[in-house]
Amino acid sequence: MHITEVIKKPVLSEKTYIGHSNGIYTFLVDRRSNKTQIKKTFEEIFKVKVDSVRTMNYDGKAKKMGRYEGVTNNRKKAIITLKPGESLSIMNDL
Repeated sequence: MHITEVIKKPVLSEKTYIGHSNGIYTFLVDRRSNKTQIKKTFEEIFKVKVDSVRTMNYDGKAKKMGRYEGVTNNRKKAIITLKPGESLSIMNDL
C-alpha cells in the first residue's frame, strides 16, 4: 500500500481537539492498513516520532432516506500518540 493511501483525513471534533494539547491526534485511515504501516506513514509525512497507535474498526450503519435504504461506509479510526516533547504544528492551523 502506498504512503498516500494509508491516512485519509483527520477527525476534527471537540473531543479530538482536547487531545491535541497532549500530543494525541485522531485520523481516519484505510481499513486494510495495520498499526505499523500507520506509524511509519505518520512519521514520514509529519516528521515526528510516534509513541503508540490505537485503532478501531467501525461497520457501516443501516440508514433510510424516505423509501430508500442504504448503508453508511465502513471505516477505521486511528488514535496516534506522539512521544513527549513532539508536537504537530500543522494541526494547530486547522
